[in-house]
Amino acid sequence: MNEELSRLATEINMGEPQCEPLRLAFGLACAQRTEHLLENPQAIRCLAVLRSFVEGTSDRPALAQAAQEIAQVANSHRGSNSIDGSAHAAVSATYAVANALAGRALDAAGYAAYAAVYGYGGYAVTDPSAFEAEFAWQVEKLSELARAVTVHSGG
Repeated sequence: MNEELSRLATEINMGEPQCEPLRLAFGLACAQRTEHLLENPQAIRCLAVLRSFVEGTSDRPALAQAAQEIAQVANSHRGSNSIDGSAHAAVSATYAVANALAGRALDAAGYAAYAAVYGYGGYAVTDPSAFEAEFAWQVEKLSELARAVTVHSGG
């Protein structure tokens, strides 16, 4: 759990309905960092729909459809018995996309962090220091996006 990220999200009231654009943009940013770990073409396509929605080139029905599709993909991911963690990284990256599309940005961030660390190897997830760089990036990215949204909205 990225406690600093949780504190920041609380501070900026990220759970409020008016912060949906921020939640979607931050979820997208986190999921994109693990896009290279996605194995399922449908997951990659759903991430592209989220990207299009955040950029303003896709509509809410497309977002809702992609959210439904990725939830099914994530919940049916085969996982892996391998000890290197690579398939676990793909599962976590897929769940990052699913949570990002559902507007659950902090959950997306958590899964993206696990995907990134699993990408190093399965052993890394037991080392809290393995998450430090990703957690720091997440806090900085959310701060940056929150400032941009505040400036853009005139606040």
